[in-house]
Amino acid sequence: MKQKFNVTGMTCSACSSHVEKSVSALPGIKTVSVNLLQNSMAVEYDEAKLNADAIITAVEHSGYGAAPVGAMPAPEEKSPMDEAAIVRKRIIWSVAFLLPLMYLSMGEMMGLPLPGLLAGRENAVSFALTQLLLTLPILYLNRKYYQTGFKALYHRSPNMDSLIALGSAAAVIYGVFALYRMSWGLGHGDFELVHRYHMDLYFESAGTILTLITVGKYLEARSKGKTGDAIRRLLDLAPKTAVVLREGEELEVPVAEVIVGDTVIVRPGGRVPVDGVLIEGHAVLDESALTGESLPVEKDPGDTVMSASILKAGSVKLQAAKVGEDTTLAQIVRLVEEANSGKAPIAKLADKVSGIFVPVVITIAVVTTLIWLFLGYGFDFALSCGIAVLVISCPCALGLATPTAIMVGTGRGAENGILFRTAESLELLCGIDTIVLDKTGTVTEGKPSVTDLLPAAGISDEELLRLAASVEQLSEHPLGTALVEEAKKRALPLAAATDFSAQEGRGVLATVEGAQILCGNRRMMEEAGLSVPADEADSLASLGKTPLYFARGGSYLGCVALADTVKPTSRAAVEALTAQGISVVMLTGDNRRTAEAIGNTLGLTRVVAEVLPQDKEREVARLQAEGHKVAMVGDGINDAPALARADVGIAIGAGTDIAIESADVVLMKSDLFDAVTAIRLSHSVLRNIRQNLFWAFFYNAIGIPLAAGLFYPWLGWKLSPMFGAAAMSLSSVCVVSNALRLRFFKASHPAVSALSTTASAPLANERKKEITMKKIIHIEGMSCGHCSARVEDALNKLPGISATVDLAAKTATVTGDAADDTLVRTVTDAGYEVTGVEAAE
Repeated sequence: MKQKFNVTGMTCSACSSHVEKSVSALPGIKTVSVNLLQNSMAVEYDEAKLNADAIITAVEHSGYGAAPVGAMPAPEEKSPMDEAAIVRKRIIWSVAFLLPLMYLSMGEMMGLPLPGLLAGRENAVSFALTQLLLTLPILYLNRKYYQTGFKALYHRSPNMDSLIALGSAAAVIYGVFALYRMSWGLGHGDFELVHRYHMDLYFESAGTILTLITVGKYLEARSKGKTGDAIRRLLDLAPKTAVVLREGEELEVPVAEVIVGDTVIVRPGGRVPVDGVLIEGHAVLDESALTGESLPVEKDPGDTVMSASILKAGSVKLQAAKVGEDTTLAQIVRLVEEANSGKAPIAKLADKVSGIFVPVVITIAVVTTLIWLFLGYGFDFALSCGIAVLVISCPCALGLATPTAIMVGTGRGAENGILFRTAESLELLCGIDTIVLDKTGTVTEGKPSVTDLLPAAGISDEELLRLAASVEQLSEHPLGTALVEEAKKRALPLAAATDFSAQEGRGVLATVEGAQILCGNRRMMEEAGLSVPADEADSLASLGKTPLYFARGGSYLGCVALADTVKPTSRAAVEALTAQGISVVMLTGDNRRTAEAIGNTLGLTRVVAEVLPQDKEREVARLQAEGHKVAMVGDGINDAPALARADVGIAIGAGTDIAIESADVVLMKSDLFDAVTAIRLSHSVLRNIRQNLFWAFFYNAIGIPLAAGLFYPWLGWKLSPMFGAAAMSLSSVCVVSNALRLRFFKASHPAVSALSTTASAPLANERKKEITMKKIIHIEGMSCGHCSARVEDALNKLPGISATVDLAAKTATVTGDAADDTLVRTVTDAGYEVTGVEAAE
């Protein structure tokens, strides 16, 4: 069983390491991963040997608190931003007492006047007592360091708070000792003794240490709060209420009360509350928050709609299919959180060091103090060096180096439609040298489309396509569906077809406009006594295309070629992967001729065709046996064995449960170039983690010897405990701030290559005409500038459309690629009547 717990009381990586060790020692534990940044723990255990209560008890015995996620949070458990607000108040009051304390302790050395009752050696006790009274409120305000630090010491798991508590407590105890020594000196007339301790009180060191550490905690909490911005933005996308249709009435209910099968109504500008299937209306949806795709997408009845999408145009009804934790948005959030709760292999080194770091530092501090005493230096000098060692050591920087970068990186990936299931996959992706691509649905669109129109003499492209689609509108074959869709794109009016029949292995025939039309393969034409251009058929087949031939009343009409077209960005993705030194292999179950044609289009040098799913898995295993680090990119369904076998499985075409379960990385946009972006992001995150770990180790490697006074005999360098506390605070802030730079990572998107589609030039030119086509829409009902502005805004929200409205002429001039019915529906939904649509001159 896998279960997640909230853990309270952790302040540094030593804490998380100790909690992890305590839980790992329990019988029945399979895996434990403690996340310091999120104050959480993910545990996989055997329910027959262990339960949640035993795990919680183990955490409590180690000196911390725990509760299952979803249970009532502990009182001290707060979000990073809430914690920052509380710490800010502590800082304000701490500074209010620290300023007069610093004035008293440092003012005389800086030539500033002191009150008469505190000046001079005769008032030394009053001078020290006043400093103690100013220090006590600072100790009380920051008592949490003592509560958690000494508690951790008691449980033999010292942490960062233990170092702070020991260092500041030692300073205060020494100050109190000095206070008594001065009192004794005054009482016995020993003014030399009074003078010796007069300026060696260290109360200001204790107050400054606690205040500076608290300032660092404040900055750290604010920065840590920003690392989770991506998850919070995702959560904020979910609407709180939904409008459902029950018993003929529209009801607004909390989203949590929507059940599978409910009819949900979404109006323009609203967010889709649940995953569902569109049952009424035409939708233009902005899915950028989920997929990273900036352009809106159109949906018709029967299409799937994802939660958190924004309805840009149209008013629709959908049937709820997935609600609550099953929605796409909830799955995305869960994946991002799971990735953050895991640990990348690179984090293991930091964990090992953190587990022994604090005890080693305490030992160094004690040894430092004893050595300086042994060398004949004063107790105040030795104690100062020991305290400096304690307060400059920073296990926080080590503990935050990896999780902060992973949280920001995975969040940035989610914003771009790239989901990492684990932190390990994020690191492994950085090291791959071979990437294996499935063809259908990965490199190609996954469905046939019209690529070439080759009419006979005297027949236009439009007439050939119109007649072909008129016959195929009665067919259920994918090739026939592609013909009908292409005719609809071009707004061609289809004729009624009768006497439809299918001839197995040949094609179909029907009567259209009083004449029998044949539609089929070369064999069908030859059996009908018709000849087709042989070179044309061979040329199309060599390109991996399927030719369909048409004849009417014994006369040859022409040929329409169809193919599973290459996605627009696939070639650019292959080129980008190759440029990074990654070997690209395409595996497909398709025939060799078609596969090689696709491979040539992409510029691939290695194509493996006619393989079954299990053969794909064997090919991946063979590459691994050769020593390659392999990533497999597939659709997550028939490629599941290969995805599981690969070092990193990348599912393209997200939204299916199988894709999410079988892959390590999920690409929401079904765009192969996102695999390139995922690899770039992986490199950026790993580079950031290495930088963080380097500076964390470098800081401690330099800071501890400096604080211990190692350079004092030769260079005279001695670090004040106050400066050590400031350095410790800034080290953690620097690590988190460096991780936050990943928020500026940008996903590059290529210009579409002219070679990235198998469509021929005639069809490409035809589509280009459509895109640049101008139309004039005649509109009734507009009566003022607000009306024309409303219509213009509605039309301009359509993807690829530029529109201007002339109120006086009651027309809208539209440039772009959109069907007439889409334009009419958009204007009608805006509240106006369309009386006609015509092509502009």
